[in-house]
Order: sequence, then C-alpha cells, then structure tokens
Amino acid sequence: MTTGSFDILIRGAKVVDGTGNPWFYGDVAIEGEHVQEIAPPGQIPVEAAREVVDAQGLVLSPGFIDILSHSHIPLMLDARDLSKVTQGVTTEIMGEAWTPAPVGGQISDSMKDLSVRERSLLGDWVRRAQGWARLRDWLEAMVERGVSPNIGSFLGGGTLREYAMGMRRGTPTAAEMQTMQRVMAEAMEDGAFGVSYALIYPPDTYTSTEELIEVSRVVKRYGGLYITHLRSEGSQLLEAIDEALTIGREADLPVEIYHLKASGIENWPKMAQAIARIEAARAAGQDVTADMYPYSGSGTGLSSVLPPWLAEGDEFYKRLTDAPTRAKVRAEVLEPSGDWEALAHGLGPERVMPVGFERPENLQYTGKRLSEIAQMRNQHWIDAVFDLLISEQHRIFTIYFGIDEANVALGLRQPWVTVSTDAGGVDPAWAKDQGPTHPRAYGTYPRVLGKYVREEKVLTLEDAVRKMSGAVAARLGLQKRGLLRPGYYADLVLFDAATVADRATFEDVHQLSTGIRDVWVNGQRVVQGGQHTGATPGKIVNRASS
Repeated sequence: MTTGSFDILIRGAKVVDGTGNPWFYGDVAIEGEHVQEIAPPGQIPVEAAREVVDAQGLVLSPGFIDILSHSHIPLMLDARDLSKVTQGVTTEIMGEAWTPAPVGGQISDSMKDLSVRERSLLGDWVRRAQGWARLRDWLEAMVERGVSPNIGSFLGGGTLREYAMGMRRGTPTAAEMQTMQRVMAEAMEDGAFGVSYALIYPPDTYTSTEELIEVSRVVKRYGGLYITHLRSEGSQLLEAIDEALTIGREADLPVEIYHLKASGIENWPKMAQAIARIEAARAAGQDVTADMYPYSGSGTGLSSVLPPWLAEGDEFYKRLTDAPTRAKVRAEVLEPSGDWEALAHGLGPERVMPVGFERPENLQYTGKRLSEIAQMRNQHWIDAVFDLLISEQHRIFTIYFGIDEANVALGLRQPWVTVSTDAGGVDPAWAKDQGPTHPRAYGTYPRVLGKYVREEKVLTLEDAVRKMSGAVAARLGLQKRGLLRPGYYADLVLFDAATVADRATFEDVHQLSTGIRDVWVNGQRVVQGGQHTGATPGKIVNRASS
C-alpha cells in the first residue's frame, strides 16, 4: 500500500495491461507523467489522491500507438489530433514514404505536392518547413508549439531519394548513394525508427531492391526497422513480400509490412498464401511483422491508377495534357505490364470512389464511383481521370473497395499483426469543409474493439489491446510505453467495452467514435467524458526515449 501522495487515482477499473495477459480489477495511481502504483481495489487510500476517477464498469488500458499515422499536416493545422485521441491514440508514428524534413539537397520545398487549399490552410508552416534541415527540426517544432499525442517518425524513403536525386528515375550515382547514406544516418541520430518506403508511389517506386538494401544497412547500424508499403498488394503480392524479406535478410534488420492486404477480388485467395509466406520466414528465424486497418476499402490518390513514370521530373500534370502520352498511358492502364501496381485494373471503375475534390465544379463528383463520374461526363473513365487530375492539380484522395472482409478477420487473428490507421487526425468541425475522407481516420481502434472483439469475437479484449499498444511499443523499441505498469508513462485509455464503437462510414464519414471516455497522455487528461480538454502534453518519442 502506498504511503505517499499522488495526482490521480483511477479506482475499480478492469485493467487490461497491454501484455495480452488476462484482465484484472485494480486501482491505478498516477504521479506526474508516470504510473506510480497498481494495486487491488481499495488498497490505495483515496485521501492520498488529489483527484479520484471512478472507473467501475470500465476498462483501463495503455494508450494506443499508431505505427502508420499521417498526422504530419493535420497536427500543423490542429494540435489536438481530435479524431485520433478520441479513438484512444496517445502516440502517433509518422513517416510513410514522406516526411516534411529534411529539406535540402534536391528538395527546396517539402510542401510542393500539397494542394493550393492545403498550403493556404497551413499558412506560416509552409515557410517554417523550409528551414527544417534535419528530421528532428520538424518534430521539435511540433512539440514546441504543443501537440496532444506523443509523436515520432520514420524517415520517409521517398523524401530520402528526392533529397539526393530529385524525381529522376534510375540508379543513384556513387555520390547520390553517399548522400542518401549520410542523410539516413543523420535521421537515425535524430531518433528516427528506421526508413519507410511506399513502393507504389514515385519516387519510391523508382527504387531498386539493391538500393533499398544499401539504405537499410545504414538503418541496421542504429538498430532500426525497414518498414514498407509493399511494391504490390495485388497481382504481385507474393513477389512483393519476397522482396521485403530479401531486404531484411540482406541488410540483417527487422521488417514491418504496412497495412497487409490482398487487393482485388481475383487476389483475395493470396491473403492466406501471404500469411503462410510470412509464417515460414518467421519459423526460419526472420524478424518480420505486419499491421492492418479493419476496413474493406483502402485509400490513396486517384493518381495511383496511372503508371508511376508519369511523375518523373515533377512533370506529372504537364504530361497528362499531351495526347500521345495519354494514348500510351491508356494502353498501359488497360493492359498493365505487371511491373507497376495498376490499382484500377483489378477493381474496375465501379469500385473506385474519388472523394478529395477541391474545385467547385468538381464537388458534384464527391463520393460517386468513377464509373458514375465517367457517365456524368460522357467520357471513358481513363479520360475522366486525366482531366480531373489536370483540373485539380493534386492527387485527389480516393477510396478503393478491393479488400475482402473475411481476409480482414484472418489477418487480425495473426499474432504478429498489429493495428494501425493509415490516417491523420481531423476535427469534423473543419474537416467537413474539405470533403470526405477514409473512416479509418475516425474509427479504427473502436472498430476493432466493437466489431472484432465484442460482436464477432475475432479477438479477445486482451489480445486486441496488445495489438494496439504493447506489441507496437515492443516493435518500435519504445521504452516505458505501451504497457500499464508502475514506472511507465501514464498514456492511458478508459473506455466502455460494452458500447465502444466506430460511427464513421464511407457514406457518412465525419463522425467521432463513441465509448472512449477518458484519455491521458504523459499523465495529463486530453479527453474527459469523450470531449477534448485542449491539453497538449505530447512528447517526441524514439527508440532511446524513456
């Protein structure tokens, strides 16, 4: 029994500690930023606490850690990270393919690919970003301003390549490779968790396996991860997994596969084969894991239905106005060669739903399938893609309905699969004006707890929490986070297991989840009674932080 005083006593909770062990009833004392004590109910005197929280009937767990966050830009717009912290997210790990730092080399404007509206909303952040010569400069600027969640990042592999080579295809020269190795080492020294590539997007897609191995060897020296959006999640899924495994073996470092899936109806049977291939690698001693989001639709740019060579030299939109180029692209999209991920080919335009329109004349197409849009415009769907991209001058965020629900459950059951969002945090109050987005931005973690734990019993409560906290912290090498233990940071979520649920849908997306009552980050409450408190106690996290 404690004899001292402390800030907060959370009483009578069903404690799920993030290890996967069975829940137990307990009282939890918080002092400052840390959990001070965990004891059976009634063993910690109420008088010792400056605040008492009645948690009877509720679950208390570690805060959720999102290994695939896209909150880079949203956190500049809104420090609260509202749609994420109200899901129970206390730590955001960013960096898939792109980071707003470092700026230098061939990168003079790290925000150049943002739309006109996004640049306008960011205001002075666009100017400030041009001074971020190191990865840490960006993260430090965020925390100095204040953010609700903890933040950390991988170095974006696309950013790394563009720094050395611009948007040029081909093999790096010896000098360019030396630049990449130097910048990679600097990022690791700044606390990066490793390097992150998204191998279906330019310039990442221009990167050879050999180049990925060379960069990963630098990451290995610092104990980091190679984390990747595979080169294919469809027709070449198994070959793409083999490539990731080869990189891990040759560079001798752990591998994490982003949002594991088999996309496209004809590829759905490959999910079981992909799992078997990863299981075989693990059985042979290779350290490889994956993460997933619990939805049947994925989300990326409409530009991704077109071959990546169009983006070489930053002339993507210019090339789309050239008639011979359009004819060449049309042929490649309708009969893809197999050396790039032709997203629409395996789905058809009826399973592609663009939502990220900004120009007033295009808003009428928001939320309609590409087949409908083509009909409205009296065009072939490929021509509609060309003209809409030219009109918007940005990638146009799009939902692709290509994932089998049964495969989502199959993937979640794997002990080496964790949960991620592949999304940034938003507030419905301002996000509605920007049009629809993917519901994973609002509902990923409550959806797991509601649909896949309570309703369908795909996972136990304890294993679901482990996949959202302790297992992710262990994968990243985070110290004193991810578990509910004395001495650990008080990143905590208090929720009602009987009611927690996602509300956001593809048809009506801008809805916060329900059932998450309170959230603490570093001992400060950022959500109370389901409402954001305005607190911004987030810290930078990395493999060495404690």
